Amino acid sequence: MIVSVLTGRRGPAGEDAADALEETRQLARSAGCAVVGEVAVRRDRPDAAHYVGSGKVEELAALIQAQQAQLAVFDVPLSPAQQRNLERALGVAVLDRELLILDIFAQRAKSSEGKLQVELAQLEHLSTRLVRGWTHLERQRGGLGKTGGPGEKQIELDRRQIGVRIKRLRERLQALGKQRRTQRRGRSRRDVFSVSLVGYTNAGKSTLFNALTHAGSYAADQLFATLDTTSRRLFVADGSEVVVSDTVGFIRGLPHQLVDAFKSTLEEAAEADLLLHVVDAASPARQAQMAEVDRVLAEIGAGGVPRLLVFNKIDRLGRAAAVERDACASIRAVFLSAATGDGIGLLREAIAERARDARSAPAESRATRADSTPTALTAGVFE
Repeated sequence: MIVSVLTGRRGPAGEDAADALEETRQLARSAGCAVVGEVAVRRDRPDAAHYVGSGKVEELAALIQAQQAQLAVFDVPLSPAQQRNLERALGVAVLDRELLILDIFAQRAKSSEGKLQVELAQLEHLSTRLVRGWTHLERQRGGLGKTGGPGEKQIELDRRQIGVRIKRLRERLQALGKQRRTQRRGRSRRDVFSVSLVGYTNAGKSTLFNALTHAGSYAADQLFATLDTTSRRLFVADGSEVVVSDTVGFIRGLPHQLVDAFKSTLEEAAEADLLLHVVDAASPARQAQMAEVDRVLAEIGAGGVPRLLVFNKIDRLGRAAAVERDACASIRAVFLSAATGDGIGLLREAIAERARDARSAPAESRATRADSTPTALTAGVFE
């Protein structure tokens, strides 16, 4: 059972109820859930006990029983107390948006680094949700007469064990991050132009990556189809070599634990010479998705990296491949279809142009160059 909750006059990230519900539906299906019912709830402000009102909780309980649902998915972050109260009132397990995304990441992670990153995020999320429910398992301190008393409780044991495991995971990820930085320094010494694909999840990054590099990476019409960063060499129009990296997709409400855990992976974007911001041109929520990607890029320190907008899936709009240039005649957006290959040649030419510009620019100019208004010229293209 999906429960989409919108608070205030507008939905999250400016989306309307239909957009929010559709994204939650895709998340649930990506996690392997069969959707048996959907409910949209609008509130002025969250309820402290259940996030939704008591009347809506009773309505949800009746719907869950009628549909024989085994899980309730809320498209909002729930506090530990809200999640616990809802599970008691509804009689089924309850997942909030963060837990659902964490579950998808756990299913998708394939590399050892990706699995470590997901485990770290899960443990950090779990550490905030330990409750005082295990007093019957408390240890007793040794002592004589009345000097004995409650000792270390199970919750304290759990918290300490989780803390030890988190520390070990961070140490292993730091070592892997060091290896990744060494590889980037090697590319930098060879003066290889680096390009990273970023964008909202399911915008078609992996399909575009395969179309550019023939890498054969896994690509599917689902959210977070791939998590592990993949890099390949690409020879562009003028024969020069660039390195293209495919990174994890972003989404509204991406848990901060995941952003923190995947920081070493996301550094590929922060250290790139050029970001290809892949946008689903056919999505009605594209402007909100673009804004969310810009927000996450700023959070990971990649807000100042030069970027090139790539509007993908134009085949669904019946639109021809094209490029858009700024006032200085530089290509700033490419319209293409990664699935059909229409416009891939234009993107190769745009990458080659940016690489030539970077090589000819002074080093200090390359370090400080930024595209401060990445969406300004394209805001009305589809209107």
